[in-house]
Amino acid sequence: MYKTRELLDLSHSIAGVFLAKCQYPWEALDFIARWCLELGERLPEDEFEKRGEDIWIARDAVVWPSAWITGPCVIGHKTEVRHCAFIRGNAIVGNNCVVGNSVELKNVILFDNVQTPHYNYVGDSILGYKSHMGAGSITSNVKSDKTPVVVKAPDEQLETGRKKFGAVLGDFVEVGCNSVLNPGTVLGRGVSVYPTSCVRGVVPANHIWKDREHIVPRT
Repeated sequence: MYKTRELLDLSHSIAGVFLAKCQYPWEALDFIARWCLELGERLPEDEFEKRGEDIWIARDAVVWPSAWITGPCVIGHKTEVRHCAFIRGNAIVGNNCVVGNSVELKNVILFDNVQTPHYNYVGDSILGYKSHMGAGSITSNVKSDKTPVVVKAPDEQLETGRKKFGAVLGDFVEVGCNSVLNPGTVLGRGVSVYPTSCVRGVVPANHIWKDREHIVPRT
């Protein structure tokens, strides 16, 4: 329930061809910068404009003047990057996405139709198709003791070998406002998280996280 193809419909990302090579989605975090450059060099110039060093933005995307973008970065069609958004590089943002006011992205893949609309931090993470981060919700991507992140599933623990790894959201995930996704969180397809939650570990597809003791199937 935490392998790449179990969590993500790869047809809904320009990076899908690359992600298909990864058994687990967090393996992709080491290669996002390279993939940005490979994608950028072959994007059609009539659809994408190169703005600054290693930054490619679809001509029908909307980027507010107060937003700050550092490359390498690819931003897809009809995506909106709003007031004071900060994209710190190594970011592949899909089509029809919202990167909202004061949102910060770093080393991420956002699939198509992802919404990070208000005061979100998303770092070293992958957000699946039509996933949504409620206002103020964030991914925490470094453990307090700085040791490598481990994905803790009910039946096994998977060493990622990474000191920085936030979360993977499967397709259609809803994260409630002001929630924290702790390092190594994996949310299966169709998961919903209650507002103000502190989430860690693997949540199976089509479940609702109310709190650590109450993770219930969606009915």
